[in-house]
Amino acid sequence: MNGVLLLIPIALGLGLLGLGAFLWSMRVGQFDDLDGAAMRILIDDDEAESPTSLDSAARLN
Repeated sequence: MNGVLLLIPIALGLGLLGLGAFLWSMRVGQFDDLDGAAMRILIDDDEAESPTSLDSAARLN
C-alpha cells in the first residue's frame, strides 16, 4: 500500500510533465511542417553549390 501512495504521485507528475512538453512543442511550432523534412531528403545537393566552394573558385581566378 505504501508503494502505491508513492507511485501514483510520481506517475501523475510524469504525465503532467509529458503533457507540458507536448503543449510547449505545439506552441513553439515543432509540428508546423510535417512534410518538409521528408521532402528535403529527396532534394539533390549536387545542383546547388555551397558558398564555400564559390569563395574558393573566386580566389582561384
